[in-house]
Amino acid sequence: MVKTKTLKRNLAMEAVFVTEAAARAANSWMGLGDEKSADQAAVNAMHGAFKELPVKGKIRIGESNANGASKLVVGENVGTGDGSTVDVALMPVEGPTIVAKGEPNGLSVMAMVEDGQFLNLPELYMEKLAIGGGFPADLVDLDNEPADNLKALSAAKGVPVSDLVVCILDRPRHGEIIAKTREAGARIMLIVDGDISGVVATAWPRSGIDLYCGIGGAPQGVLSAAALACVGGQMQGRLVIRDNADRQKVSDAGIEDPAQKFSIADLASGNVTFAATGVTSGALLKGVTKVNNKALTQSLVVRSQTGTLRYVEAYHQFARPHA
Repeated sequence: MVKTKTLKRNLAMEAVFVTEAAARAANSWMGLGDEKSADQAAVNAMHGAFKELPVKGKIRIGESNANGASKLVVGENVGTGDGSTVDVALMPVEGPTIVAKGEPNGLSVMAMVEDGQFLNLPELYMEKLAIGGGFPADLVDLDNEPADNLKALSAAKGVPVSDLVVCILDRPRHGEIIAKTREAGARIMLIVDGDISGVVATAWPRSGIDLYCGIGGAPQGVLSAAALACVGGQMQGRLVIRDNADRQKVSDAGIEDPAQKFSIADLASGNVTFAATGVTSGALLKGVTKVNNKALTQSLVVRSQTGTLRYVEAYHQFARPHA
């Protein structure tokens, strides 16, 4: 039998099972103030779910040995060993702190790419700028002032700047960009964590978010780019270099220009499948809820090959993993 070189539709759906397992496990710790346990529960559940996924996968973006992780680490092989050969990027919980506090935008996220790759990035901060799809190329740019980007986006949308909503992580480092955005007349949605959901929400009109900007993790940037590669959208990312140690990490990763602006194609190329499940409710997805002693999850799965987005709601027999 000749093996296909493209990810099958049923495999795309099976990817959701991986994020569902992690989201359910993390949600069992929602609001209990223990982010470490929430994260570890998601790691364990996702690691177990990968054993059923029919791929020959290698993790390119994942947990770090340097942080003491022993599962889902970069370089680990995952899947059954059958089927498509894929690179994997994952985040069992984006925002374990917000899950522990019961705050919005907690997600479990994973992406797979075939016939391509995820960019090998060090664990640094990344400056990001993203908008949805359907606009002229390079409509906005990291090197532009916020007012210029907002003016260009408002003209392309045919709405005043005052109608635009900009999503920004609520961090002291963003004080200047917040001030400039408000001075330009746009509204701001501040989020406490979870910038993957903030970036990806720009491609979902019902989210109410028109533009994402600010500094967050580089691994989250790769996963965000994977999602936008499937559904359209524009994104630029640039690593934040704070000292010589950061420069060395960039050099070790094989990146020649530390100041390079990365596009979606740079960060995630090839046939991409992206899946996410809500842990806590946010702009993108509803969180896990309990209904008659079962867990209800809401997920999305998208594929770059078809541009098809599916929302998946599922009921699961629910048990607390730590009980």
